Amino acid sequence: MSHVVCTRLVQQETASSRQHADRKTKEESPLKSHQIFFHFKKRMGSAVVQMACVALGVVGLIGIVVCCAVPLWRVSAFTGSNIVTAERSQEGLWTTCVVQSTGQQQCKNFESLLDLGADRQAARALTIISGMLCCLSLLVLFCGSDFTTCVENEDVKPKISLVAGVGMLLAGILVIIPVSWFAHNTVRDFYTPLLSSSPRMEMGACIFVGWAAGVLLIIAGGLLCCFSRPKQGNTGGKAKYYSNSASAPNKNYV
Repeated sequence: MSHVVCTRLVQQETASSRQHADRKTKEESPLKSHQIFFHFKKRMGSAVVQMACVALGVVGLIGIVVCCAVPLWRVSAFTGSNIVTAERSQEGLWTTCVVQSTGQQQCKNFESLLDLGADRQAARALTIISGMLCCLSLLVLFCGSDFTTCVENEDVKPKISLVAGVGMLLAGILVIIPVSWFAHNTVRDFYTPLLSSSPRMEMGACIFVGWAAGVLLIIAGGLLCCFSRPKQGNTGGKAKYYSNSASAPNKNYV
């Protein structure tokens, strides 16, 4: 008689524990599906932002290369009553050119480094550093982005994207500094009365291209820094539910 009663008690306890576990599973399944959907949506949004930042970074890098290679930092300004358009002067970081009205162009490299102004020397160094930093940031972003599988660890990817964002921010600032310095000196010399007799120079196209490239890189770096925050670990942990049958010690009823 006691054996039958013990068996029924065990069966009732097992049935109640199964019902409790099934009820917990039904309650947790909608929550888990919602979390999976939210994580997928967040990851897709982050991937779209990263692709946009890659595009902005590539355009900014092209602008830096144009600024570094094309001799259009300063061009001749045709002012006054006697305007002579037979030739036009152009200056860049590495060469100075004279363009004839017939279309012929003669360029000459700056032979002496010490003969250059401080603005041109700084522009050379900062533009090259900015281009190298932009290339490195694009490579890091491409390896750690959500739309590639170069890095499989999901916790490391936001940190890599954050490093790429900081690099793009620095690259944008480094290209804006020499361009603005060059523009300031050009405008100052243009309005200096002592230089009225010499040919005046004005800002060329590379000044505006450099400003645009710097702004694009700063926007890309800012977006990456905002959307690539590293995940913070939960110290409290997640609550785990155990069924009574799993947690209860095994008892042998006689």
